[in-house]
Parts: sequence; C-alpha cells; structure tokens
Amino acid sequence: MSFTTIVKNEISHIEQTEVTTLAELSAIVSCSSKTDTFLRISIENASVIRRIFTLLKETFSIRPKIIVRKGYNYNKNYMYILEITHNLDKIYDTLGLKNKLIPELYLLDDEESVRAYIRGVFLMTGSINDPKKSRYHLEFLFTSEEYAQFFCDLLNRFSLGSKYIKRENKYMVYIKEAEKIGDFLRIIHAISALLYYEDIRIYRDHKNMTNRLNNCEQANVDKIIQTATRQIEDIALIEEVESLDLLDEKIREVALYRKKYPEVSLLELSEIISYETGVEITKSGLNHRFKKIKELATKIRKNKEET
Repeated sequence: MSFTTIVKNEISHIEQTEVTTLAELSAIVSCSSKTDTFLRISIENASVIRRIFTLLKETFSIRPKIIVRKGYNYNKNYMYILEITHNLDKIYDTLGLKNKLIPELYLLDDEESVRAYIRGVFLMTGSINDPKKSRYHLEFLFTSEEYAQFFCDLLNRFSLGSKYIKRENKYMVYIKEAEKIGDFLRIIHAISALLYYEDIRIYRDHKNMTNRLNNCEQANVDKIIQTATRQIEDIALIEEVESLDLLDEKIREVALYRKKYPEVSLLELSEIISYETGVEITKSGLNHRFKKIKELATKIRKNKEET
C-alpha cells in the first residue's frame, strides 16, 4: 500500500461539520467531470469513494449511481465511478460552483473550511511520496491553469511554499520541502501519517548529518595526511643536501619532531612538542616554522632545476 493511499484512508474517516462537509464536497466536485447534465466522480480508492457517497447522500438526500471498472492498460486496480444526473443545479448552487470551477468565497471564510477544501482536493488528485523510499515530494494535478493558481494560493495561506508548473497538457502544484510537507499533513489532520512521516524525516536528517560529519572528518584526515607528507618531503630534501644543520635550532627541532610523528596534525604536534620540551608552542607558531622549512626546500628545488 502506497503512502498516498495510507494518508487518504486516514482522512476518509475524519468527522465533518455541515460547513466543512460543503467545503470538502466543493473541492471534490471541482476536481471531477462536471457538466449541466451529469456529475462523474472517478477514483481508485474504495475508502474515498465510500466517503464521497456518504457525504453526498447525507447532504443532498440522493443515492448516486456507482460503477466499478477494472483499471485500463496494465493497471490492476479497480476504478470506482460515482455518477449523478439529477438535482445537479441544487448541488452546484449549494457548493458554490454554479457555472464555475472555483468556489464562491463564502465557502472558504474560515480556516477549518479551507482545511476541509484542501483535504477534498488531496482525496481527488493528491499524491505524496513515501519519505522512507524516495525524495520528499507532494503534488496535485489539474487540467486548468486558473484552478492550479487558485489552489496554489490557497495552500500558501499556510506558508507552504507551493508552486505550480505545466506538465504536458496539465498543471502540477507541488511542494518539495520536507518540513512543509509535514505541515501539510498537519493541516489536513492526517495525524497518524504525520507521526510516521516525521519519524522517518528525523531519522533521515540524522543519517544525512552523520554522513556529512563523517565526510567532513575524512576530508580533514586526508588534509592532515597531505600536509604532513609535504612537510616530510621538504625535510627529506633538505637532509639530502645536508642543509638541516643550517636551520635555526627551533626550526630544526620542529623538523625532527615531524619525522618522529609523521601522521599527527599540527595541533597534536604542537601539544607533543610543548609536553616533551616543556616549552609551549602554539599551532600558529608551529605553522610559521614549517613555512621556513618550505621556503628552504623551495630554494633547493629551484637550484636543482637551474643546474
């Protein structure tokens, strides 16, 4: 069972008031095939179609016709089609959709009605990726750009950062930020799905942070090894031409300690020298002495190239 199905099954059992029922039904009808002679609601989820059937029956005292079909092509899921051919004017008027796709504003004049409307749209055309299996992604598909813009603005009343783009002959409203998708689940009251989603999101965030820290630590180790290797090469070159004794005593001391401890960082080497000699030397001071060694090694290499 997909995560989308899990979410839709959960919100299909949310209790509604009369006001929020109208808002949810208005969204459902807007996302369906609607003409002056019929209303056809098609969906694959049995739990959702039962909810829609019940809401229509209780609100308008009608019994819509239900058709069950096998999915087309290679889709083995059943398609549930709910069809109404009577009392359409009353239904459209009540839901604020008389000759309109976007509902009258009075249906969305309070926050709970807006939440119910968004929930209805998700039941019809929403899709959300399982956070355990793939990237974070929530989307809705519409045939009308006007409606896509309207619904995008509706989502952004809750600062969800939704956007829409054209995809072939349809328009996709989408949210990609993990935290915002969690907020969306909270908005539509999908609490169980939200808890699952947040558990996975926290785990993935922690895992990603651990990986970044490990990568950073490995990069630091590699940098330490590269720096120490270059310093040892410089010291070996100076020894090769018997110039180590020409160095200042403090610089020669540093060179000998680097040969003795070839894999430690500058900070660790400064601590070792301070402890063993009794004379404190900082990482900065140590780095300054290695610069002197590097300068001498560079002169030696240059002289070799000239000769």
